[in-house]
Amino acid sequence: MADRTGGRGQARRVTFAGEVADYYSRFRRGYPPPVTDFLVCELGVGAEDVVVDLGCGTGQLAIPLASRVRHVVGVDPEPDMLAHARRAAREHGVGSASWVLGSDADLPTLGGLLGGTHVAAVTVSCAIHLMDSTTLFAGLRELLPPGGRVAVIANGTPIWLQASAWSRALRGVLEQHFGRPLTATCGTDDVTREGYRTELETAGFATSHAELGYHEAIDIEWIVGNLYSAMSPHQLPRKEDRPAFAQQVEDALRSAQPKGDFVDDVRVAVLLGERR
Repeated sequence: MADRTGGRGQARRVTFAGEVADYYSRFRRGYPPPVTDFLVCELGVGAEDVVVDLGCGTGQLAIPLASRVRHVVGVDPEPDMLAHARRAAREHGVGSASWVLGSDADLPTLGGLLGGTHVAAVTVSCAIHLMDSTTLFAGLRELLPPGGRVAVIANGTPIWLQASAWSRALRGVLEQHFGRPLTATCGTDDVTREGYRTELETAGFATSHAELGYHEAIDIEWIVGNLYSAMSPHQLPRKEDRPAFAQQVEDALRSAQPKGDFVDDVRVAVLLGERR
């Protein structure tokens, strides 16, 4: 929901700082063990490999991935996000991850930073729609060796764009709150991802696609926290207004789904590119 302008292939600056980073750390979807297993299998990486997680956020993917490979380098342009990632890594006893302040625009220098280390794979998940994807994919040819892989991961659609009654009600609340339709899919829709596939192939990658679906029970606190994690700092309701906003969300969702059995329907879609 944070303000995003421009189309695919154009970098956009969106700030996930301060309280937004706090909400992001607590309420963004993670990667349960079966999903991490699935991604490791698709990437073809193992205990001797180095993986770069570009746009790593607060470490939702980098931290579980670090236990499956030799080392993960998490890269993100927001210091507050990286602070959460470092803290979470310590709490989970993960020592095989490094955190680098940077963005997709810094990719040409990343190889020099890593020295002679061969990067086996690069993962790009929730932040792909904020990057200059055309330039990114071209630059990955300089970072990855032949056979190296990039995974463009859609970790489910936004919770306000799903097919359930509660999701439609949530979208109504948000559109009233912001005074505009909410149609941005954060790069998770099929049309946008087909565009990413074309760009990867143009950059010299052989592509394939894989999916894994799962369902997870969620509650009102998680739903509201997830919404806040997707807002820019200036969009967050004032602290004194947040209880009323949360109550408005709860009233709308329980009206649409009185039993309160809210389920997040998650489709993890992986667009895989292998460097020729």
